[in-house]
Amino acid sequence: MTSVSLNPDELMQAARERTQQNDFGDTHFSQGLEILLQTLDRHIADEGFRKRAGSRIRRNLETRLRITRALGDTPAIAEQDITRPVILTGLPRTGTSALFNLLANDPAARALLNWESQFPDPLPGHQPGQADPRRDMVSQAIEARRKDNADFDKMHYASADTPEECVNLHQFAFDGVQLGFEVMLEPYASWFQNHSLQALYDDYKTMLQMLLWCRPGERWLLKAPAHMWAVDEVISSFPDACVIWGHRSPLDVVPSISSMTAMVARMFGGNIEALSDKQLGPIVMEFYATSLERGLAARAHQDSAHFLDYSFKEFVDTPLDLVEKIYQYFQLPYGEDIQTAMQSYIDHNPKGKHGDHKYNYEQYGLSEKMILDRFEFYLSDPRYAPYL
Repeated sequence: MTSVSLNPDELMQAARERTQQNDFGDTHFSQGLEILLQTLDRHIADEGFRKRAGSRIRRNLETRLRITRALGDTPAIAEQDITRPVILTGLPRTGTSALFNLLANDPAARALLNWESQFPDPLPGHQPGQADPRRDMVSQAIEARRKDNADFDKMHYASADTPEECVNLHQFAFDGVQLGFEVMLEPYASWFQNHSLQALYDDYKTMLQMLLWCRPGERWLLKAPAHMWAVDEVISSFPDACVIWGHRSPLDVVPSISSMTAMVARMFGGNIEALSDKQLGPIVMEFYATSLERGLAARAHQDSAHFLDYSFKEFVDTPLDLVEKIYQYFQLPYGEDIQTAMQSYIDHNPKGKHGDHKYNYEQYGLSEKMILDRFEFYLSDPRYAPYL
């Protein structure tokens, strides 16, 4: 028997007491919260990791309470206009993070930073542009975690101020892919794939407006492979979205993201039996194949002008040519100053700067044939085959 409770009512009450707030806003989050906690309760056995999971969920509940308070205190947040956001998506490990970091060197790009994705709510009395002391808290936490998980930098280097996936914001709606391993576990996995994500994206848009009020910027720059699950919701929420879609051979993608998922699961859940290495690969493969199928199907009935495709090889070989193509396609201002800033970033951040990420098929119960068979719909599609 475990002693650490993962009970939603207890965690919600603890969040209320710690914040002295009672209003969680729209109650759509409650179903995801309950199912997420059921999933963690079923699969995380170690007492220490259960305690950490419960604390993380409670903190997210506290943030949701503070978000609701801030919306009531500051009506101007809801008036923030989000125009022509640039959104990167596609399969993971397609260079989206590196391209994201590169594009963030445009002064007009308002990238979502790691620290603020964890604290989207303004402090009481906060004024736009004011420094937030929570940024230093996140920096210290990242450095402490880096000492314990140095290999993670080889897969996904992060600091408090690096641009970060906007799925971090999804945690406060208790929906989406969360940290990336919970969505591979039942019952959360089935629930996530079989309900509308519009309420999630309504919350997501509100948080982007809140962050834009806190730290103004010209044009949002966002990134997450998880947006493939919600192409229709993205376009509904941002009708003038500019979506950059990355492509790479699934033979490279699947074992790499399996390795990353395994590391994240160990970091935040310990030894999860259902995600042991040999079982993990096929689960991860199916998850990302399904997200790609749904994303491409949704693209087919949206205006194609929203989307620009690129290949991983294209980005690695000629990054500035790709950047120029992106700016031309979406008719974004692109001057010599932007090009110089991006070239400087490339010069100071060569590939492999933080080490090489090593992985293989067999470790995760995969084979080339399994991957080729499952992604045949993608590999044989004449619209995307040239990018692979």
